[in-house]
Amino acid sequence: MWSKIFKTIVLFTLLWSVHPMFAQGNLDDVLSSGIKTVVIDPGHGGKDPGCHGGITNEKTVVLAIGLKLGEYIKSKYPDINVIFTRDSDEFVELDQRAKIANEKNADVFISIHANAAGSAAYGTETYVLGLHRSESQQQVAERENSTILFEENSEEKYKDFELTPDAIIARQLQLSVFLNQSINLASKIQAQFRGIDRRDRGVKQAGFIVLYKTTMPSVLIETGFLTNSSEEKFLNDPVNQIKMANVIFKAFQEYVSEIEGVNTLVENGEGFEASIKDIKENDAGEKVVFKEEKDKVYFKVQVETSREPLSVNHKRFNNVAVKEYKQDGLYKYTAGLFENDFDTANKYKVEMQNLGFKHAFVVGFKNGERIPIAEAIKLAKQ
Repeated sequence: MWSKIFKTIVLFTLLWSVHPMFAQGNLDDVLSSGIKTVVIDPGHGGKDPGCHGGITNEKTVVLAIGLKLGEYIKSKYPDINVIFTRDSDEFVELDQRAKIANEKNADVFISIHANAAGSAAYGTETYVLGLHRSESQQQVAERENSTILFEENSEEKYKDFELTPDAIIARQLQLSVFLNQSINLASKIQAQFRGIDRRDRGVKQAGFIVLYKTTMPSVLIETGFLTNSSEEKFLNDPVNQIKMANVIFKAFQEYVSEIEGVNTLVENGEGFEASIKDIKENDAGEKVVFKEEKDKVYFKVQVETSREPLSVNHKRFNNVAVKEYKQDGLYKYTAGLFENDFDTANKYKVEMQNLGFKHAFVVGFKNGERIPIAEAIKLAKQ
């Protein structure tokens, strides 16, 4: 009993000691001066690929969307400072992402991700910091927070950091002046997604580390499910990456107009139509896939072998996105793409077996050629 009372006292002491003054001051500055700095955070990167699909991965998709979003904001708002937590395929630690936003006194933080669940799950959802209300929301947060497993000395760094319900409630109260603004922006983003016929899964709350540590209006966008083959094909298409960036940009315009109290014409990003036209004319849209880098090891799950070539849309593939390679006169088909990650590939193999590919197994590739699995595992550990 006494421990519970002590815990409550500590909690409210924390709230009163950290809460209103600096946070209210920051919000007042934003409301009076408008948006000066926005931080765009393409999730994962480098050794952390995020979630996987059959033909691409999270870090690749969200970087393309994030860079295009930043390009649109810079063009329309030359006075707004646009900062990226990463603008290339590099690994950035979770607390460093938040630190960048906090140290630059950002007025808005936009984190961009892609989702993973069962093969039937689809649609977009945008998160703000809060308590999850369903197991699926908790799983999304746990998956995105698992980035800390790629960080050096993560156990030591986060040993005193727990995202308990009490801690999240405390942090919500500390940042309560920002919460309504976060929800406001998140709602505008979801409304814009509906405008391009994306399924609206709503504005949600969950305990994301990166949202917990930022001190400004912050949202985390899940742009779709790479574990759904149709959504993966959509998100992997450069045309649709531009469309996704554009609708987030339009929501941002609405948010800026509201903050500044002016009526601004919400328009497409600079060069939006022209860039889409160029891609379509070059017939690149459906052909661009995640590029396997030279001398890196990749694991895939082989699901089918045939003496004759099969369409990647063949019913035998059960709507799973696959890639073809030829070996020993046979046509072989793989799903998934896992850079230096045999364990995750092995888990994906089980998923494929549960989908009906009873003889699915993991194969290794380097420089576009299949190599013995033992060699691939050894190289991946180096």
